[in-house]
Amino acid sequence: MSNTLSRTKRITYSAMFAAIATVVMFFEFPLPFCPPFLKVDLSGAVSLLAAFMFGPASAVLITMVKDIIHAFSSSTGCVGELGDFLMTSAFCVVASLLYRKHHTKKGAVLGMAWGTGAMTLVGCFTNRYMLIPFFAKVMPIEAILSACAKVNPLIGSVDTYVLFGVIPFNLVKGLILSIITFLLYKRLSSFVKENTIGKRVDNPGAAR
Repeated sequence: MSNTLSRTKRITYSAMFAAIATVVMFFEFPLPFCPPFLKVDLSGAVSLLAAFMFGPASAVLITMVKDIIHAFSSSTGCVGELGDFLMTSAFCVVASLLYRKHHTKKGAVLGMAWGTGAMTLVGCFTNRYMLIPFFAKVMPIEAILSACAKVNPLIGSVDTYVLFGVIPFNLVKGLILSIITFLLYKRLSSFVKENTIGKRVDNPGAAR
């Protein structure tokens, strides 16, 4: 679709999606079995929608814009926003590239599954080497692990935090974002077609 979409329209739509993602990112919620500072926000679904519609470059740009804006009110010294950028970008790029190669319902599902895997791997890296070191400067690592253990008794070290906290968190987050994207993309497909984005805009829910 991005090949048939004019540069002006692509910029306009990307700006609109970036604004929506920025607002949506303010609303986040924790998962009951994960460390309290790991929270899900649904802005990744907005980026993934853009990835499917306009290509991976637009999704990366949208993710960068909303993370830069949120960096001004960051409580993690911008480390959290950098981690979100890396994880969401990995998710969207992998998912959209696979979907473009296999432009079918199965391709969309496969792309989102691989995208979730990519986000999980990047999430392990960012949490282990970026977020945990940052929080360790604010409070003792023992206190951090103790807070995590209250939610998930399997967490007793940094390695188990990654294994039993970060990995399941990102897998569930990826599933949530994928379901939302799947449902919304199906509804948006008719709108996209009406706005002459091109005949290649198949929705993953209807592709065969």
